[in-house]
Amino acid sequence: MNKTRLAAIDIGTNSIRCIVVEVDQQGKYTILDDEKATVRLGENIAASGAISPAAFARAVDAMSRLHKLIDGLKVSDVEAVATSAVRSASNGTELVSVLTRELGHEIRVISGEEEAELVARSVRHNFDMSGKQYMIIDIGGGSVEVMNAVANHVENCHSLELGAVRMTDRFIKSDPVRSSETAQLRRHVRTEIKNAFTGDRPVVQTFVGSGGTITTLASMVMNMRRQTYSTSHGFEVLRSEVVHLLAMLERKDINSLRNVPGLNPDRADIIIAGLIVIDELMKFFGANMLLVNERGIREGLIISCMKRLQLVSESHVQRSWKESVLEFARSCHYDEPHSRHVAKVSLSIFDSVAKESGLKKNERKLLEAAALLHDIGYFISYNSHHKHSHHLIRHADLFGFSPREREMVALIARYHRKSLPKKKHAEYERLEAKDQQTVCQLGGILRLADGLDRRRSGLVEVVALKRDAGAFSFKLLGTEDISVEIFGGNAKKDLFEKAFGGEVLFEM
Repeated sequence: MNKTRLAAIDIGTNSIRCIVVEVDQQGKYTILDDEKATVRLGENIAASGAISPAAFARAVDAMSRLHKLIDGLKVSDVEAVATSAVRSASNGTELVSVLTRELGHEIRVISGEEEAELVARSVRHNFDMSGKQYMIIDIGGGSVEVMNAVANHVENCHSLELGAVRMTDRFIKSDPVRSSETAQLRRHVRTEIKNAFTGDRPVVQTFVGSGGTITTLASMVMNMRRQTYSTSHGFEVLRSEVVHLLAMLERKDINSLRNVPGLNPDRADIIIAGLIVIDELMKFFGANMLLVNERGIREGLIISCMKRLQLVSESHVQRSWKESVLEFARSCHYDEPHSRHVAKVSLSIFDSVAKESGLKKNERKLLEAAALLHDIGYFISYNSHHKHSHHLIRHADLFGFSPREREMVALIARYHRKSLPKKKHAEYERLEAKDQQTVCQLGGILRLADGLDRRRSGLVEVVALKRDAGAFSFKLLGTEDISVEIFGGNAKKDLFEKAFGGEVLFEM
């Protein structure tokens, strides 16, 4: 199968980032390499107006390495852009000229509005925001792009000169930072936001954020929660966690900051300014939740390049969570008739118990995903295949699921056979108590539904469910003798009974 390799390079105020991807004939891509060089082009640029000789040299050295990387990986097309620092520096044009020669490909200097559109493309590709009003933010070293969006439509965008490096250079002079400095920084950020959004202020619940400050925030919050995920992509951060983190970080000197769990030492000196910008933006728009988008500008560039080369259609760019789950299941050569039947029975049981048990619509989605994926561990081995399913799902790139949701789906799938949830199961134990309860309830439903398809022939349907005197009576309809399926259901009803607090009975 012919595959095309593409590269996207983002020359930012704090760092130069490059991703190399391989695109197949279906328009799907895999990331082969993700490189970062912290060059600090914005260092002292506010005072001097120019990129310093040292930063200039670091950028040239970094681009030389990227040139060798791209050639070595046999990349056929490159999209390279420069943003805020290069836009504003008096010697920005000179730097672009030198870097273009070093790279061997054109480098474009793009506007803040073009940055915003690239970020928005990445968000549309990674998150299902249908029917929602939200803000998209990308926090760089020099500028912050802020977009008001509804579903897949961006209503307006603003590029604000509020980047983490720029704000640090301008306002933070002391170590540790003084409260007078952070107060002055906050006043400036509030003024800039108010000047940009002069009309009716949109009130949103959710931000979708990208950039190094955002991913660093996610990493620190993960450590605070003692959670371990394979990625921060899709991770959910509450505004209260931003406030608490800032209160802790503002008391530390630079040496202490470099030792904060989850905080990259290279970013220690600019993290406070970056988080203050996030906090003020969330406060201004009334947002309580921040979704982390690890991809941002570089992915927007890759998508743009794929469309320019006609490697992908618009329909491929728009995704749904179920298509993503089924695509992953097929890649693991799953038993589709069995998995779809178990999902159908699981959802039938869910719909019967949801209202009384307090289960929500989003939890139905988690159950359906787990049911479709519960047996993918066969791809590795029959023995302990439930554990293999858990591992594969945990590390899958599933569209429309946060890391927390993906972990829950993996655990629900794991408990479809063998042992019930236990404290010694580390991933289960790390969940909050409410999520543990949900995993037990949904895992109980899936385990029962899987038992009722013991011969993998789709013979049984649950046509009614009655709750009476502490018992759940399931009325089953079968197209032929289903005694084996009833045996299977009785063998696997234990978790359901424990989670829902009632005996399971089967009626014909």
